[in-house]
Amino acid sequence: MTGADYLLPFRTKLRSMRTESFGADPAGARMERIRRSPHFVDGVFQNPVGARTRPSGSTVEFAKIYFHKEQRARRTPTGTVPVHATTLADLAAPPASGLRLTWMGHSSVLAEIDGRRILFDPVWGERCSPFPFAGPKRLHPAPLSLAALGPVDVVVISHDHYDHLDLPTIRALAGTDTVFAVPLGVGAHLERWGVPTSRMHELDWNETATVAGISLTATPARHFCGRGLRNQQHTLWASWAVTGPEHRIYHSGDTGYFPGFRDIGAEHGPFDATMIQIGAYSEYWPDIHMTPAEGMLAHLDLQGGRPHGVLLPIHWGTFNLAPHPWAEPGEWTKDAGEEAGQAVAFPRPGEPFEPAGKLPAEAWWRAVSQPIARPWRRPRGAESVAETSRGDMDLAGER
Repeated sequence: MTGADYLLPFRTKLRSMRTESFGADPAGARMERIRRSPHFVDGVFQNPVGARTRPSGSTVEFAKIYFHKEQRARRTPTGTVPVHATTLADLAAPPASGLRLTWMGHSSVLAEIDGRRILFDPVWGERCSPFPFAGPKRLHPAPLSLAALGPVDVVVISHDHYDHLDLPTIRALAGTDTVFAVPLGVGAHLERWGVPTSRMHELDWNETATVAGISLTATPARHFCGRGLRNQQHTLWASWAVTGPEHRIYHSGDTGYFPGFRDIGAEHGPFDATMIQIGAYSEYWPDIHMTPAEGMLAHLDLQGGRPHGVLLPIHWGTFNLAPHPWAEPGEWTKDAGEEAGQAVAFPRPGEPFEPAGKLPAEAWWRAVSQPIARPWRRPRGAESVAETSRGDMDLAGER
């Protein structure tokens, strides 16, 4: 570094350190459109309901929990995650019912709906990070390669965090003929990575694009955005309501619980299937991610307040992103579904299923998880963890 380098403005130095994985900031006509959005106020995108986007509580206490040796062990599987080896044969024949979902892990889902193929939040990279040597690493491989996936009509992105918008994956898809549907501002990243604007639909909340007879509507979510230390909140986050000639589906992206789910359901539902975020929750960020109980409530809100359709839990099992045990989201969602009388699908990563058919219901995670504590089952007024822990512990496969 020369002496002249020290004279550069700090912001310029930061930009020079940004690798391509960080993406690009919206500018020009795109930024002008962002400024006209009713959801862009005081220089940033706003949530539909107020939300703290930075961790609350004591950083020291959080670090103690997050880096505690025993707790870290609980956040990873004890063995190999049983991935379904998806093949071309699995996906070659069209779904008999007209709707088939294949969870690829985390929030990545291939939805085959009324003759079209939609890929939500595809992340095939090894790490959800701007760096290849650091950041959360996959706990299981992708069930199949992108090349083996076959043609995709639309790629839908919920927001620009690394575990939902992955540079190597987008680069691979940019070389195909697929169309991209993204929230307002996210197109700046895609454009830098080689996706032409002619193949993008960049939407504000409650705007709709139609691709090959399928309507895709960006609907509100309660989250935030950003791919760098200097987070300008200039790219929008969204959930998505997708409507075909015969079926309706919903993908939550990342979101905290908020009353707007009822409005989304009234406008676009009820849905044959919802893909709902139920993992990476914490008391340190309660406003921007849902617990499984909140995810179940969101699904019921979307369905008009009653059990209907099928819930596919997403945003769990693939990356270690929160202090909770690795298998807890699956176990808690299973309990919540039984309590609500709601059908829930629990496919292994890569296992296709049709919501109108027989649902995958096996608790496959129990074979590779440590004993699972169930604090959501504890009775109110319990004197201590010690008094209830024996009844709340469950060895893998015991239940």
